[in-house]
Amino acid sequence: MFAAATGGQVFGYVLILIAGVAVVVALVWAVRLGMKVREREPSPPRPHEQPRPPASGPVHETSEVREPDAVPRAADESERLTPHELNAAGSRRADDQRRRRWSPGSSGSFGSGGSGRT
Repeated sequence: MFAAATGGQVFGYVLILIAGVAVVVALVWAVRLGMKVREREPSPPRPHEQPRPPASGPVHETSEVREPDAVPRAADESERLTPHELNAAGSRRADDQRRRRWSPGSSGSFGSGGSGRT
């Protein structure tokens, strides 16, 4: 009823079994290595070690209107400016701090399907 396995089949089964055991051993080793690395990491800060807001109260976000700085021109048209010759900030505080609004009659967004300003 049952036929005996040939030598080649037995070798294939043993090879698959050894490969499976090797994969399991590699996974167990990886998990243990991860646990050891995790143990060496510092623990998360305790509640009394957490940062506190300043005594003056929470810091609020400020909003201001900025305008771009003009890019300075080189003295000679044939030379160019290098990064260290430019200003550190690309913008400065605008004199007029009123927020710009959309023009009346404009669509308000690009591609809204309206006719826009007429």
